[in-house]
Amino acid sequence: MMTYVFPGQGAQRKGMGGELFDEFAELTSQADEILGYSIKTLCLEDPQSHLNQTQYTQPALYTVNALTYYNKIVESGRTPNYTAGHSLGEYNALLAAGVFDFRTGLLLVQKRGELMSRAEGGAMAAIIGLSERQLMEALSENRLDRIDIANLNSPAQIVISGPKAEIDRARHLFDGMKEVKSVVPLRTSGAFHSRYMKEAAEEFGDFLHAFDFEEPVIPVIANTSARPYRYEEIRRNLRDQITSSVKWTESIRYLLGRGEMEFEEIGGGRILTGLIQQIRTEAGPLVTEEERVGMKPADAGGTASYASAGVITVPAAPVVSRAPLIERLAVDEPSPAGLGSQTPAWIRIKPANLGSPEFRRDYGLTYAYISGAMYKGIASKEMVVRMGKAGMMGFFGAGGLKMQQIEEAIRFIQGELLPGQAYGMNLVHEPAEPHIEESMVDLFLRTGVKVVEAAAFMTITPALVKYRAKGLKRDENGKVTSTNKIIAKLSRPEVAEAFLSPAPERITAKLLEEGKITREEASLLAEIAVADDLCAEADSGGHTDGAVAYALMPAILKLRDEMMEKHRYAKKVRVGAAGGIGTPDAALAAFSLGADFIVTGSINQCTVEANTSPEVKDLLEQMNVQDTEYAPAGDMFEMGAKVQVLKKGLFFPARANKLYDLYRQYNAVEDIDEKTKAQLQDKYFKRSLQQVYDEVRSYHPPHVIEKAERNPKIKMALIFKWYFAYSTRLALSGNPENKVDYQIQCGPALGAFNQWVKGTELESWRNRHVDEIALRLMNATAELLNRRYQSFVQAAANE
Repeated sequence: MMTYVFPGQGAQRKGMGGELFDEFAELTSQADEILGYSIKTLCLEDPQSHLNQTQYTQPALYTVNALTYYNKIVESGRTPNYTAGHSLGEYNALLAAGVFDFRTGLLLVQKRGELMSRAEGGAMAAIIGLSERQLMEALSENRLDRIDIANLNSPAQIVISGPKAEIDRARHLFDGMKEVKSVVPLRTSGAFHSRYMKEAAEEFGDFLHAFDFEEPVIPVIANTSARPYRYEEIRRNLRDQITSSVKWTESIRYLLGRGEMEFEEIGGGRILTGLIQQIRTEAGPLVTEEERVGMKPADAGGTASYASAGVITVPAAPVVSRAPLIERLAVDEPSPAGLGSQTPAWIRIKPANLGSPEFRRDYGLTYAYISGAMYKGIASKEMVVRMGKAGMMGFFGAGGLKMQQIEEAIRFIQGELLPGQAYGMNLVHEPAEPHIEESMVDLFLRTGVKVVEAAAFMTITPALVKYRAKGLKRDENGKVTSTNKIIAKLSRPEVAEAFLSPAPERITAKLLEEGKITREEASLLAEIAVADDLCAEADSGGHTDGAVAYALMPAILKLRDEMMEKHRYAKKVRVGAAGGIGTPDAALAAFSLGADFIVTGSINQCTVEANTSPEVKDLLEQMNVQDTEYAPAGDMFEMGAKVQVLKKGLFFPARANKLYDLYRQYNAVEDIDEKTKAQLQDKYFKRSLQQVYDEVRSYHPPHVIEKAERNPKIKMALIFKWYFAYSTRLALSGNPENKVDYQIQCGPALGAFNQWVKGTELESWRNRHVDEIALRLMNATAELLNRRYQSFVQAAANE
């Protein structure tokens, strides 16, 4: 596990932040606007020697810590398991956990620094060499009762705080003690973290009421308690932190007690790193009595085992949770009737608990929920941004768009989302035109896109391998990691096996020979699967094999486990579920089958953010579960691939299937009987076959037209495929005259969703927003799970 730690006041230095201010120019500009001065100039040049003044130090450190964190997330693509910050650094820990955004945090820190800078007549000093008990005894024996302990930095480094005259007395006392290695006066304007900051704390407490906070998505260890924050304690903790001791030693020991823990200091310094090493050496992990009792004998080995390992047990603190992501009900809440005193405490699953915590951490998500890509930008840039800001991930529907349109969407999304907020781009297999795949990958690499959804792939292609290779590196432990992540959406075990295997050697060798990847990248490719994660797509809208989720998910999960065992991958490939998910019951079924995350599609097409016409949304709003049908896929017409589309009130499905039947029956357009050709021209195309072919010739490359001229079967396919592009344009534009020809790719999940929200404000698509639907669905799924679990427990109790 990993904990990111953030330093506080004392870590400031001229030159801190470096190039980060330019890399995160938008946030730097936002800071300048809030503060009224250039944060970059203050940190890099400090022309007026303000950097060590509290009211300037705190905003400067907060900003640099934040930019360093965002840069870390961008480079590594990894979020920590825990966060902690020393004094001021706690604000960065809370920022990283999503409690507030950058702007809110800076406003809070600015006010905090201003109030603390007003303190006068106080002083602070670090005492090196005494334990807390020894220091407290010395203060008591010498009647220095006006001094408070400010920081418990390590077992033998403690900071005291109080009136200047009292601190001077204490310094002389401790200088004369042989156990004391040194006494270091601190350059502060006041007695921070002591009772003498009460007035500042009260004013800050009033200031906090103007802000709303979110529940931490990552456990944050509080300075005041050395335990994880609770949502209801956020304001109180931030207020009390100003007067309370910073319990850093206990915080680190608590984290060490969670299991094998790594720490990384974010902000550029090594102050906290040194303290953590001292705590590891001199104190060791802290495990609560509650946790010790709760462990299995084989794990704990009894009390003697803990003592021999140097682990100290302490009474359970009231804020400790044995499972940070499970919300316990109030102690006085009754257990389900009839269970008796022997029944384990009832637990309540929250929406953020659903799915894989590792998946959420790897992608920086609050919820294991993704909105999938929809062709022609129907999954719009606005949709992706709303999902990212809500703690989820959306994929932009890049299929069928021009490179310029895709790049504009990427730039828009990157400009709207903060570093660490997730997004992804769709990469659709182009079997007939592989150069499109490669151009798309080159665009993604050039613009820094870190996550792609690989869709409709039947095999691994050079473009996929190139994207994978460019994100590979070896970490400090020698494991291969990737910053470029691929989530493969698939419905067939043989395709899953290809994505669960290392890149094909022939493709790797060819890319290496062509100079498109390096020799080191080629070597790393052999140690890692092509995909980071899989999405098993059952019966859905758009391209689909019509798979049944109850059969598909277990098969893919079993295959994943077998491939993990075969290749000995260091990192687990997660498996998500898509297709048919439009209600809490369906989402719960997916998670119950073992899905690490869920992906929705059809339900998002009928939202305000979907980039399709109001006419289409009006039709979708009225559909039910039986109102879809399969039709040929225009982009894979010759192969007989199918898409699921809306049929209610539309002729498209019947006409599309008719065209495919004609294609299979005849070798040339000229072979079709005159009556049928007239029907195609008058009813389907609304123009002559020659006019259709002339239009086709205008946008297809010359080599394609040359083949068509030589082969009448290919020519017929091009003419028929024109209808599929035409029907999509009609739908996207909302052409009222040819509504019956709309091609609307959609699955029955939307029909189920429509029934679920019937009679609510979401009955109208004009009230549907993609992020709000996602949150409502996840909340309802968690509630349904809790009810189902409770009913099972109740049934068992009644047996």
